[in-house]
Amino acid sequence: MQPPARLEGIASARFPARPLHLAIGMFDGVHLGHRAVVESAVQSARGEGGLSAVLTFWPHPSAVLRPGRATPLLQDAETKAALLLRLGVDAVITQGFDPALAALESSEFLPWLRGHLPGLVAVHVGENFRFGRGREGDVSSMVAAGRGLGLHVFSTARVNLDGEPISSTAIRGLLAAGEVTAVNARLGYPYQALGRVMGGKRLGRTIGFPTLNLPWAPAAAPRFGVYAVRVSGSGSAVPLAGVANYGLRPTVENAADPRLEVHVLGGCPWGEGDEITVEWLAFLRPERRFADVAELGAQIARDRNAALAFFGSGDSGVDR
Repeated sequence: MQPPARLEGIASARFPARPLHLAIGMFDGVHLGHRAVVESAVQSARGEGGLSAVLTFWPHPSAVLRPGRATPLLQDAETKAALLLRLGVDAVITQGFDPALAALESSEFLPWLRGHLPGLVAVHVGENFRFGRGREGDVSSMVAAGRGLGLHVFSTARVNLDGEPISSTAIRGLLAAGEVTAVNARLGYPYQALGRVMGGKRLGRTIGFPTLNLPWAPAAAPRFGVYAVRVSGSGSAVPLAGVANYGLRPTVENAADPRLEVHVLGGCPWGEGDEITVEWLAFLRPERRFADVAELGAQIARDRNAALAFFGSGDSGVDR
């Protein structure tokens, strides 16, 4: 097997003649509950000297089944695949979800998988996994169908935090409320924004706070406001501490589209055209309109001090 691969569609999946253990799910966010399912497949495959893979879907089934009311997703297909590959699987298969797949009867689902993946020996899903037309299939029916095909079906229990099950839906709600610390606890890694720095109006430079501007607008958006962040990219061996504003910039522009503006707390090695990753660590305050640029500048200075205080313990894994 070559290094971990991202495959577009199950029809393109070609694996060596070794037992294949497949984790299946939407996996939006790749949170701790999702990781438990994927790690079950990885460990099972290693125990048998087999291969592990993930089958996920794009777009979300709701985009096909209820257009106009699609579930807003936490990340795009590329980011999700990259996070899944980090869990040690041999491949991630991103299957296009379309009306034909939506119409597939639950009784046809496992034969469809086996037809495309002849080496398949085991399927790993979460305990609340549903499949088939109208979501009529559940884990118990999958177990029964698997017996007839010689497939093992493993169900992973939901992961709880503070007495509540971790779910993508709950994470979306926490993100919209600015509860990024709670979001990170459920993801198992810092919430991230990835993008290429674009040119801006350079207003930040005129008031002493130059920023890196990212035209970043995820479907499931965080609360508009100011955050303590960690920034990485080529040009720095370690992540750098920063303070970021995500929103519409009502004082200076009141833009139609949100933008992420990041001020690095120290020397900044990045500029226009560079690709950076911003990890969100703590919510500092909501975005608001100020009377003028001078008042905005005074507040940005306070935001910078708040971020410095957050990173002041020296335990944040960043350089300042």
